[in-house]
Amino acid sequence: MNIKKIMTWISIMLGIVIFATVGYILILDISFIDALYMTIITMSTVGYKEIVDLNTIGKVFTIFIILISVGMVGFLLKVIFDFFSQGDIKSVWRKNKMDKIIEALENHYIICGAGDTGINVINQFKRRDIPFVVIEKDEEVIKELVELEVLYILGDANKEEILSKAKIEKGKGLITTLSSDAENVFIVLTTREMNRDIHIISRFHDRSARKKLLHAGANRVVSPDEIGGKKMAQLMISPHVQFFVDNIIDAKNMSINMEEVIVNKGSQLVGKSLREADISNKIGLIILAIRREDEKIIFNPKANEILSVDDRMIVVGSKDQIEQISGIALDNQ
Repeated sequence: MNIKKIMTWISIMLGIVIFATVGYILILDISFIDALYMTIITMSTVGYKEIVDLNTIGKVFTIFIILISVGMVGFLLKVIFDFFSQGDIKSVWRKNKMDKIIEALENHYIICGAGDTGINVINQFKRRDIPFVVIEKDEEVIKELVELEVLYILGDANKEEILSKAKIEKGKGLITTLSSDAENVFIVLTTREMNRDIHIISRFHDRSARKKLLHAGANRVVSPDEIGGKKMAQLMISPHVQFFVDNIIDAKNMSINMEEVIVNKGSQLVGKSLREADISNKIGLIILAIRREDEKIIFNPKANEILSVDDRMIVVGSKDQIEQISGIALDNQ
């Protein structure tokens, strides 16, 4: 990055100034301010008259300083010119702004890895306006994330300081999509140590890694190969059903979503039957299933089904409809 080059060459120039000033003090036996003056007019080649007559050693020393400083100043000016001409100021400003946004994140999601799987997760989160930050160590991939205008951190997700920078302590969930099972296991272990309550989903490749990831602290594990195989079979057996499901999830051609809505303790829905709540008629969405706290799932629940605290309703509807039911599930008004 050019700003690092600028700081490096400025440091070198300061080093030359100090070296030349000390040299003039020793060679010409003059005061510090006079030596500094001699250094500046020599390095800048402005042509002012010397404070004292130079002896042979002083002249050789001055020639040496001029040769070094002219080249250094020229290169520094080139780096500064590149900094402005390549738009690095804008990049630095954007990066600083992004870092401040990341610093303020809470109740968000962390995505480790932006490969093929990670990019699909990112696109789904973007489409649903879900707050998230991506951790990626490949600078070429980072360029793609910049174009996608997503929050990112350049670094290794295996390192605690990088996870901490992603505000893992305040995060709601973490998804690790790395191609290495060993790296995924390590990330899960580290994440679980840093945040005991965070929800973790990990990708795995080798079947033997499934148990290791769950033992390390992952809440759910996913095999892209397994999911791909199931989808291919479903496309062959029931292509129209799969088309419908894909469009609910992807929502490119249809304006409906499938979401999970949790019934809050203070919600007006608690203790009411679906008939009394009259959700379908009032809001217009469909309740496909209810998942109880004991993991029991009730598909196509009947009208007399009573809603309880922490029930998870699987609903299908538009974004506005889902926002409505989410508000009712949280609020007791």
